[in-house]
Parts: sequence; structure tokens; C-alpha cells
Amino acid sequence: MNLINLLFIALLALFHNPIQDKEMSVYDFKVPAIETGEIDFNAYKGKKILIVNTASKCGYTKQYAQLEELYDTYKDELVIVGFPANNFGGQEPGTNEEIASFCEKNYGVSFPMAEKVSVKGKDQHELFKWLTTTDNPDFTGNIRWNFEKFLIDENGKLIHRFRSGAEPLGEEILGALGK
Repeated sequence: MNLINLLFIALLALFHNPIQDKEMSVYDFKVPAIETGEIDFNAYKGKKILIVNTASKCGYTKQYAQLEELYDTYKDELVIVGFPANNFGGQEPGTNEEIASFCEKNYGVSFPMAEKVSVKGKDQHELFKWLTTTDNPDFTGNIRWNFEKFLIDENGKLIHRFRSGAEPLGEEILGALGK
């Protein structure tokens, strides 16, 4: 082997990241919870997970009520995790405390809520980078608006993605849940 080949092999070894060899799943993520502690997706193995980017001052905000009903009805087999984000029209301007209070007071939200994150752009949260680029039967790419939904199966794999207009108790999502 010549010197150039040896240097190339050495550089590959230096920059090789074994995590890249492993197929990622939602179980690789932990996020701060909106009130206290963290949300460890690994704790939801064996359940479906519906991840939703949310906002308190959006035309779709009323979907919180359906999300809560869906969670309450199927919480033995489904976890819903809300991610407040202020990426679209400044429709989530509040602090984590204000958002948590709004969700509880107006919609009785009891499903897990993460701290406010960015779901697009240069400061996009790593989970949403994974969600928007992972192959699934529907589509990939940037989130267009608040209340887009990502359905993860019981093994941590993204299996469906829904735009904002897909209602949580609508046929599209209930069908994907097998209901």
C-alpha cells in the first residue's frame, strides 16, 4: 500500500462515526419536558407515538381538544407528544410556563409536552431533522405549518406523516392507528 492509501484509511478511521452505521429511531432521543424532567422516547417502546408541532395562537389550535381525546381513549397503546414551536407566524410566543398553563386551562392537556423548540431552519431541533428526512410512505421535507403530525410505530420507526389539516380524530389518523 502506498502512502496516499494509508493516509486515506487513517482519515476514514479518524472521521468515522459508528452512530451513523446504526439506523436511528425515535428511541435515540430525549428532550426536556415543558414543566419538569425530560421525555425519554425509549420509555415508550411497544406503543405508537404521535409527535405534533403545536402553537397556541393558530387556526389549528383547537386540535388540542382532539389530541387530548385521542390520547385519553388510546393511552394504553398510544403516546402523544406535543412540541410547541414559534416557527410559523409567531403563533407560539409564550414561555414554556405560559404554554403549559394555556394547554391545561383551555384543553385539559395531559399528554406529554416538550419544551418549546424550533422545527425548521438553522436551529431546527435534532428530532425534527430526523423526522423530516426519514423515509416514510407519505412524504419528507420541511414542516409547512403548525400541527403537522408524525406517527411512529411500536418499534420506533416513522410510519406516517400528516399535514396540519389532518384531524387527530379524523379517518386518516384513526385509520393509520388501525381504529
